[in-house]
Amino acid sequence: MSHDRPVTWLTQEAFDRRSAELEQLSGEGRLEIAKKIESAREEGDLKENGGYHAAKEEQGKIEARIRVLTELLRHAVVGEAPQSTGVVEPGTVIRAKIMGDETIFLIGSREIVGDSDLDVYSEGSPLGIAIIGLAVGDSTSYTAPNGKQISVEIVNVETYVP
Repeated sequence: MSHDRPVTWLTQEAFDRRSAELEQLSGEGRLEIAKKIESAREEGDLKENGGYHAAKEEQGKIEARIRVLTELLRHAVVGEAPQSTGVVEPGTVIRAKIMGDETIFLIGSREIVGDSDLDVYSEGSPLGIAIIGLAVGDSTSYTAPNGKQISVEIVNVETYVP
């Protein structure tokens, strides 16, 4: 039975970067943290042992990231950015006036842009939900988490180029 889980589109480069991170965390990362926990445990009293608790916390973070990456890569569609047809879709770069201020952002996964400082909104965010399927020149509004009505006008839709 398949769940209607949103598919995440990734460039080949982003997919490879995340695969390498997953491999590193599942292998070396897990081994290193197990060693840290073991050596901290050997220092005795665990209640007073800051090193042990820090290592256990780090282990929790590594395991959480491994779960996120495993899920991301399992559901990722890898390929070229969708060619823009002037319609907002995941993987496109949008220029929009939000409350009158022009802003540029990508609709999709933060994992796509890596270290770029391009803003990213997921297709499941209130903004993403409001504008998916809109064309250049279309306007809409959505309710922000704080309850405010936010107006959006699509100025341009471009193909994402890494």
